[in-house]
Amino acid sequence: MAISNVRYGEGVTKEIGMDLQNLGARRVCLMTDKNLSKLPPVNAVLNSLAKYGINFQMYDNVRVEPTDQSFLDAIQFAKKGDFDAYVAVGGGSVIDTCKAANLYAASPSSEFLDYVNAPIGKGKPVTVPLKPLIAVPTTSGTGSETTGVAIFDFKELKVKTGIASRAIKPTLGIIDPLHTLSMPERIVANSGFDVLCHALESYTALPYNERSPCPSNPIDRPAYQGSNPVSDVWALHALRIVAKYLKRAIRNPEDREARANMHLASAFAGIGFGNAGVHLCHGMSYPISGLVKTYKPKDYNVDHSLVPHGLSVVLTSPAVFAFTAQIHPERHLEAAEILGADIRTARIKDAGLILADTLRKFLFDLNVDDGLAAIGYSKADIPALVKGTLPQERVTKLSPRPQTEEDLSALFEASMKLY
Repeated sequence: MAISNVRYGEGVTKEIGMDLQNLGARRVCLMTDKNLSKLPPVNAVLNSLAKYGINFQMYDNVRVEPTDQSFLDAIQFAKKGDFDAYVAVGGGSVIDTCKAANLYAASPSSEFLDYVNAPIGKGKPVTVPLKPLIAVPTTSGTGSETTGVAIFDFKELKVKTGIASRAIKPTLGIIDPLHTLSMPERIVANSGFDVLCHALESYTALPYNERSPCPSNPIDRPAYQGSNPVSDVWALHALRIVAKYLKRAIRNPEDREARANMHLASAFAGIGFGNAGVHLCHGMSYPISGLVKTYKPKDYNVDHSLVPHGLSVVLTSPAVFAFTAQIHPERHLEAAEILGADIRTARIKDAGLILADTLRKFLFDLNVDDGLAAIGYSKADIPALVKGTLPQERVTKLSPRPQTEEDLSALFEASMKLY
């Protein structure tokens, strides 16, 4: 198991200046995005840095749903700055960008594709020491503050990929529920769907002891190892919190209890999937995000078309879990029960359909777009979506049920309309 240290509680952000002092940091890189730079979470960090006399430079040019180019811009900034510590304040996009900047600044002679996941990049193991990184999440979704994963859009191939290595996980995650109070409704919803799928996918992933071959050296062991007894605990716990609090957190911005719990659930699911991994919902989501045409989501202040990550993941979830449930149906049924299904008279062979229906009802109650067609896709796009899923072997191989190109086509087709 590999996880970051985490600190949780209202107002813990004010300690970040002391943390940097304790690390002996002399030149700190603070990364965020343009929207957040004007909001209370960044302000809280700036106040703490000022109070403890921390010398820093701010980079607020992070792109929401980063690309290879936006990563390279941040890496350039980090290389020039000669920093000895990093602070990332934002959602997964900011934290992931900061992880990449830290990695390539520590390994200045590396080519960009050296550390990018195979088969798109070379997937080399990270052997250089990185600088400390403190992550301050402002959304309740990616769990990026606990994981060694950084995701981006590779523009040339129109596909999302990433870097996965335990070496890039943050040194410390500051989980301050006060930061979730400035999140608009749809951002709460889409972030929450990411937590939901992290928990479901890591709990139903191919078990760790059914994967082969065993790496010849532990440094080659992947971050994503398959479902395992420790990740299972975190995934189920996160799922229970989602079932209890997500709808409340979306519907009432003043519900501090719900928002605080979703902020924790995000970290818990991160601990689960950061070690077990995710599978088909995430593998299929990358081309859904990467091939976006004109869709602009409500509540996102961006100047480019965008399918929010959590939305791109959840839209295929009913089809995916109906497909995977024939392997470990009892886990799929248990998940459906946690999400509110009455399974007292259920037959185990119906587990996939029961979980799919439970997810559809959950999404319908939360006004989620009616499938891929509602965000601009049609049957004509299915070959391109399948083509974009094929390179995502890092996650698709963790599906408990292997899938052919025909299977993927059928899953995309089944996800065009949900209700």
